[in-house]
Amino acid sequence: MKKKKLKTLSKKKLLELKPYLDFLVIKIEVPEFIDSDPIQFMHAFDKKKDQEIAGFFAAIMAWGRRDIVIAKVNDLLKRMEYRPAEFITNFSEADVPLFEDFKHRTFKPIDIYWLIKCLQTIFTEFGDFEAFWASCYQQSKEENRELIAVFHQQFFELHPEIPQRSKKHISNPEKNSSTKRLYMYLRWCIRKSDVDLGIWSFVSPSELKIPLDVHVARQARRLGLLSRHQNDWKAVQELTGMLKILDPTDPGKYDYALFGLGVYPEFIDEKFYLNLKES
Repeated sequence: MKKKKLKTLSKKKLLELKPYLDFLVIKIEVPEFIDSDPIQFMHAFDKKKDQEIAGFFAAIMAWGRRDIVIAKVNDLLKRMEYRPAEFITNFSEADVPLFEDFKHRTFKPIDIYWLIKCLQTIFTEFGDFEAFWASCYQQSKEENRELIAVFHQQFFELHPEIPQRSKKHISNPEKNSSTKRLYMYLRWCIRKSDVDLGIWSFVSPSELKIPLDVHVARQARRLGLLSRHQNDWKAVQELTGMLKILDPTDPGKYDYALFGLGVYPEFIDEKFYLNLKES
């Protein structure tokens, strides 16, 4: 059965919604948010390289209930003795048994192994993770491609022998994936706020896309910010375009407002819902 077409806001109505969304950002993007979110693993470290690596694993493993994700990321970092950058730099085949029983969703030891190998090569060739991302960004501009598509390509070209199963843990917008987890990671690294760390400067927050998870997508549809029913790359582009009207310098901040509406029902005000029955 074809789904009913969703209503979307006019630019005038969108701007009338802005004060409500700005209020939600202020309420939700506060330091207390950190303790219940995987971003806590970036805040747990002082050195940039440790923050980069802890955040990367926390982001790509952010799949399912947040409490389970947090427990699994903590388990992984514990196996690295909470020194992720040093561990990856010095990683050898002798360390492989440390991960032999590690599992999270579809993550298996072989996937952790190849992710570590790629990160180790990046440290050797680029110095740190941001420099690798900056190189991908430059290539994306030259080729007029999406940043994360280039990142996906360049990351796995570091070790062409990587099994295909391990590649699915890095999403690709050129295959119409929403790339939610990697854009969340970029938000953590690029935006500077009471929650996001802002440790990277190779790209402006104005170029970030919205991390489209199920909570964000559902609330965006209810509010008339998103007409597309699928949670895919086209939906990311549509929603980000709407949020850029509200704040062209920092559209990613509204991730907090939309996510918050999905998990904190006390902030819901149904008078703003254009598609009330959208689930």
